[in-house]
Amino acid sequence: MKRIVYLLAVGLVLFSCKNEKQTTEGNQEQKQPEIAYASFGMEISDADALSSDRMLEHYKQLKSGDTVNAKMRGTIVDVCSKKGCWMKLDMGGDEQVMVRFKDYGFFMPLNAEGEVVVNGKAFITETSVDELRHYAEDAGKSAEEIAAITDTKLEYKFEADGVLLKQ
Repeated sequence: MKRIVYLLAVGLVLFSCKNEKQTTEGNQEQKQPEIAYASFGMEISDADALSSDRMLEHYKQLKSGDTVNAKMRGTIVDVCSKKGCWMKLDMGGDEQVMVRFKDYGFFMPLNAEGEVVVNGKAFITETSVDELRHYAEDAGKSAEEIAAITDTKLEYKFEADGVLLKQ
């Protein structure tokens, strides 16, 4: 009888050790590598950021004057060459969004490129000819290109309070 109790105890110990090892391996597989970002403005995370395609759908539903709080991912197309006070993100196709920074509280590096996550307010506005010319001048466009701007433009805009630039 003692031998049976002893064998059951040894079997139970071996069985319980075997299960613990499996759960440890399962936890290690769920870890995801972290992406390195440079942070500008308010501290934000990249969790729950909309893709540029999904954000474009939201923009198409907005009317001039509407705003919506959002967090989105995008790829930098252009940055202000004087101070880094604005940037343009590719939204897919021919669409771009002009991103400015809340209260000029922070600026982007002049050589910024690649993927970003921006957090803030998305809106649509009609941009005046003077403002369009100012942006063209900041972007380093030629005098002929600046003079060719003669009409206002309905633009997708974003006022960011925080930006993550993928390194």
